[in-house]
Amino acid sequence: MTAVHFGAGNIGRGFIGLLLHEAGHNLVFVDVNGPLIAALNATESYRVIEIGPGGREHVVTDFIAIDSSVNRSAAVSAVATADIVTTAVGPTVLRFIAPVIADGLRQRQAAAAPLVVMACENALHATDSLHAEIAALLADAPEIVERATFANTAVDRIVPTGDPADGLNVRVEPFCEWVIESGPFGDALPSLPEAHFADDLTPYIERKLFTVNTGHATCAYLGFVAGHQFVHESIADPAVRAGVVAALEETSHLLVLRHGFDPAAQETYRATTLQRFANVALADPVTRVGRQPLRKLSRHERFVEPAAALADAGVEPAGLTAAIGAALLFRAEDDPESLALVALLRDDSASQFVATVMGIESEHLLFDTLVNAVAHSQA
Repeated sequence: MTAVHFGAGNIGRGFIGLLLHEAGHNLVFVDVNGPLIAALNATESYRVIEIGPGGREHVVTDFIAIDSSVNRSAAVSAVATADIVTTAVGPTVLRFIAPVIADGLRQRQAAAAPLVVMACENALHATDSLHAEIAALLADAPEIVERATFANTAVDRIVPTGDPADGLNVRVEPFCEWVIESGPFGDALPSLPEAHFADDLTPYIERKLFTVNTGHATCAYLGFVAGHQFVHESIADPAVRAGVVAALEETSHLLVLRHGFDPAAQETYRATTLQRFANVALADPVTRVGRQPLRKLSRHERFVEPAAALADAGVEPAGLTAAIGAALLFRAEDDPESLALVALLRDDSASQFVATVMGIESEHLLFDTLVNAVAHSQA
């Protein structure tokens, strides 16, 4: 069995790549980072080191790597003959890898088993987005799209910035979760022992996005404003922790309302999430976790979506609003979105920013609250 994984970075190697390897797949990493591809091809193995309580060490073998920027045909051929294609490239990059997958499907034998395609990204329905991009590219031959089965996933593992001394080895937290929607597969689920299949993926995606991702980003942004360097330092600050708890109590309320989660079970999930943030061994910089603030402030992401839904339900999202206010103050010189955020706050009015970046129109109950938050950051 062969799995092609787009994205050979720490998440690709330390999470999805690891689980595919442990499921018995030979791995083909595809990336555009030439030095990283060369390093992978120059070694026979790398280690995934779980750091923190209960951590274990894993060795990943049986892989090759392709630089699709210089050997696109090899990447296309790998897709054409693979059993599974996965991604960990970031939601905004999916449109750039869609042409390679589309061309791989064109080359794939019509009689071959459907290629399993799963985008493993921190975004809602990322595989649907990838599917749409591929379908558009194959509009001249829509039957070719049927050579693949597309399934959404929910993924969860904290993978901090690597130490250059680690080389290809990856340090990760012990906790991980990979939930895959079962519907597209019918009775023929792929063999992925470490994954969990669910009939309805939306509750799992939103539970993770509105608990882990909302909490992680809130901790980073409040911690940044408070002058902390790392996430574990931030969550140890009583004021920051109170802000994270306030935001997550609101999102937990929404998850219980929207999906019927047991309140006690959601409280336990929330408590586990806070414990994960406190893992000193991760030494996760707030500037890494806070990267791409514009995406995180967009309409259906971890802050605005739950805040808007709560406002619609008659609940004031004060904790989420405070987190949004902190996100607007985030600065990271090596993050293009952070620099773009500064420019937009300088050039746009508060109401323009809320409408264009956050996707909230003037008639929405949350509009004035967000305008006030943006105006405060511009002062």
